[in-house]
Amino acid sequence: MLSVEKLGVHFGGLQAVSEVDYRVTPGAVNAVIGPNGAGKSTFFNLISGFYQPTSGRITFAGQDVTRLPAHTMAARGVARTFQTTSLFRELPALDNVLLGHRLRGSSGLLDAVFRTPRLRREERDALERARWALEFVGVDEREARPVGALTQEAQKRVSIALALATDPKLVLLDEPAAGINPEETSSLIRLIRKMVEHGYTVCLIEHKMGMIMNLSDHIMVLHHGRKIAEGSPREIQANPAVIDAYLGSGQHA
Repeated sequence: MLSVEKLGVHFGGLQAVSEVDYRVTPGAVNAVIGPNGAGKSTFFNLISGFYQPTSGRITFAGQDVTRLPAHTMAARGVARTFQTTSLFRELPALDNVLLGHRLRGSSGLLDAVFRTPRLRREERDALERARWALEFVGVDEREARPVGALTQEAQKRVSIALALATDPKLVLLDEPAAGINPEETSSLIRLIRKMVEHGYTVCLIEHKMGMIMNLSDHIMVLHHGRKIAEGSPREIQANPAVIDAYLGSGQHA
């Protein structure tokens, strides 16, 4: 699936991520956790192509993708959501998700001008995929509503639908449960499990530790941009370095 070796990036004098080795477990829920400022979102930005690393190597599906930009990584099968939903709030949910499958199209300007059979076929495919994705995440009945009129939880589901519309192999979820209540969080956990059951590999960042320990198969912990632990939820909960990073020296879980 995806692996990184000695991955790092610095911004001026700040080493945001340093010497990280990591391998995503296919067909599972992988989690990246750590205190605020640990480098989690920066790590996601590196593996999804939004940032270019200053050191190390990224491999996806057996190929070196270290220098590929975000749109190329998405075309290769790495989709992501953001902590703050990055959707077109004035547009209906369906139109937002339609943008995802257009990534798979090959039509150009001439196709658009002459309304070629290829363009019409790709438009049909995109509409079918977008409606499937909205139904999969449970918001298909709200496809015509502007995204800005939806609840925060529904907007997060539309963001996940947009990611699924790109036909990904790996889905990166950046704090999907931020800003939603416990009942909505439980519903989101069920959706993520459903994604894995349908063959997607998921990697998420999340601060809600109850959700992480209940949902994840494998966890990596970052602290000050470095990996300090990796393992199952049980192993992470008992790891002294993790306890120290979250609670401070001398504390016990």
